This record gives sequence, structure tokens and C-alpha cells, in this order.
Amino acid sequence: MSNQATLSLRKDWDGGVSPFGVSYGKMFMWFFLVSDALTFSSLLCAYGFMRHKFAGDWAVPNNVFTHFPFLEGKNLPLAYVGFMTFDLIMSSVTMVLAVEAGHRLNRKQVAMWLFLTIIGGLIFVGSQCWEWYHFITGEETHQVYRDYWMNGKHIIDPHFQGANLIVNAYTQLPTFGDFFFCITGFHGFHVFSGVVINIIMLIMVLNGVMDKRGHYEMIEKAGLYWHFVDLVWVFVFTFFYLL
Repeated sequence: MSNQATLSLRKDWDGGVSPFGVSYGKMFMWFFLVSDALTFSSLLCAYGFMRHKFAGDWAVPNNVFTHFPFLEGKNLPLAYVGFMTFDLIMSSVTMVLAVEAGHRLNRKQVAMWLFLTIIGGLIFVGSQCWEWYHFITGEETHQVYRDYWMNGKHIIDPHFQGANLIVNAYTQLPTFGDFFFCITGFHGFHVFSGVVINIIMLIMVLNGVMDKRGHYEMIEKAGLYWHFVDLVWVFVFTFFYLL
């Protein structure tokens, strides 16, 4: 390597200049997303291992998630989960449009698309709460197991029809419910956090904070997090609900 090239390399890495052409904020956001991706990967791998181990006794999602708002009594396997997936994907589209408007320094369009992204996130969080409610309470149309073990005693409960962290009426394995609450709850917390972040970003945009700074990089960083949350749900939807 020539002396000139060595001096150029040292200049790039001596501080003050990012060798990757990105700000420290984006760089650390990517670090966080990679570490979070490893967490979700470990949860899905553990789920896959347990499902393979107890394949014969595992609950079938098509027989569990059959509810749809205002269509009670109808058997619609995974229909509402599909709607939730579509909603989250569309919110990712509106976030892309918000970031693009930020590149053009168009505050009104950034605010509009960011607001629609927040609405999509709130719909998803509300839908997940609704899904949790029906998963916990259950209904008589399910073919349920009414006998279970608790504290070393065999119990028969003709009234219990749902699921919690101790008992699961959809299968003799309460592990299915444990993974459902853990994986979907952890992801739901991420979506809720993303909604809060986007609300803060919207307030900053409306107050002209980004215009004073001369750029909308904060929207880009919030967008990276939101796209990650959407991508993770695609994997959760595929591995937990479809397979």
C-alpha cells in the first residue's frame, strides 16, 4: 500500500468522518436491530424445535384462530391474522412514503404519511388485543381438552375453554400457549413502542423541529425500526400461524 493510500485510510478512520457514509445514529440503530433480530430468531427456533418434538400433540392454528370481528360464529381460519398482516405491511408502505417526503423536506406530506402509519400500528395493536382475548376465553365450538394437570393433580374442568400460562384447552400441551403469549406479546410490545416513537416523531415534525435541523434523518431511523417490526411479523405469521 502506498504512503498516500495509507494517509487516506488513516484520515477516514481517525474520527469525524464515517467510513460507511452513514451517521452514528443510523449505525447504532442497525446494531440494535441486528441484536433484536437474534432475539426473535432464538424464539422462533425454540418454537420450531418444540413443535417438531411434540408434533402429534401440537395445536393446529387453523383450528384455534378462527374468529373475525362482527362475524362471530363463523369459522374463518386465520382470516383476521391475515388482515393484521396486510395492515402492518401497508403501514410499512406509508412509512416509506413518509421517509421519501422527508428527503424532499415536505413537512405536510411527512406528517400525513406518518399519521397514517400510526393509525395502522394502532389497528394492529388493537387487533392483537382482540385476538388475545378470544384466545384466552375460547368458545364452545372448539374441540377442547377439558382435563389437565396442575400442581401434580389431575383436574377436569367442564367450564374452561380457553388458554393461559397454566392451562390450554386447545391442546394437552400448555407449551403452545406459552409460545403464543411470548412471541406475539414480545412482537406486540415492539409495535406499541414503534407507535409511541412515531407519535413523538409526528409531534416533532408538526413543531418544525426537523425543518430547523435541515433534515429528516430521525424519520429515517424511526422507519428502520418500523420496517424491522413489519419484517419480523412476516416471519412470525409464517412460522407460527401457517406452518
